[in-house]
Amino acid sequence: MSITTNIASLQAELAPIAVTLVAVSKTKPNEEIMEAYEAGQRIFGENMVQELVDKHEQLPKDIEWHLIGHLQTNKVKYIAPFVKMIHSIDSLKVLKEINKHAERNKRVIDCLLQIHIADEDTKFGLDHAELIELLRDEELAELKNIRICGLMGIATNSPNPKIVKEEFYELKMLFDGVKASYFRKDDAFSILSMGMSADYKLAVEQGSNMVRLGSTVFGKRVTKHFKLKDDNNKES
Repeated sequence: MSITTNIASLQAELAPIAVTLVAVSKTKPNEEIMEAYEAGQRIFGENMVQELVDKHEQLPKDIEWHLIGHLQTNKVKYIAPFVKMIHSIDSLKVLKEINKHAERNKRVIDCLLQIHIADEDTKFGLDHAELIELLRDEELAELKNIRICGLMGIATNSPNPKIVKEEFYELKMLFDGVKASYFRKDDAFSILSMGMSADYKLAVEQGSNMVRLGSTVFGKRVTKHFKLKDDNNKES
């Protein structure tokens, strides 16, 4: 099936139930992204900062770019001028750095707090105690150039749907509890980003309203490496 057909099928499936599709375009060439764009897709997700910067420079400016991969503080400055949403916040330190660069660019950047829900040490994210500690920190209220819009989680990479379903269920319960306790009057806190190509149907069943789909849209990925250039145009 073509990318155009995939986009049409996914939008027909997801739009009626108010689930937002983030097309994960990491390692994909601009030609394939443009095919998805011309099929009506406007939200794309990237894992690597330099790849995101390169594509933003080369592709239509009405694309809404999401960073879905882990973000180091020293790379925030590269994406702060344009990124729409960062899914992978796992510390107050990172939020403060995003706020600093957002303020310099006279922007407010939407952020999701990443929660560690998988039974795997390799995945990033806050545990429940760390999340509550962050939400209660007085410094958080002082960050006026970031907007916390919800939570994000990545389930265990398991063929057992029961495990994955339980992890998504727990994240939805956490999302509901956090909203009731800390964001009751904040309409912006409304996004639960969970579900990728292998498990998005389970995620939607458990209450996800934003899914991050790569191979379902584009097919299998080809690995490609990007290098960052610092302010002196040297690669790092």
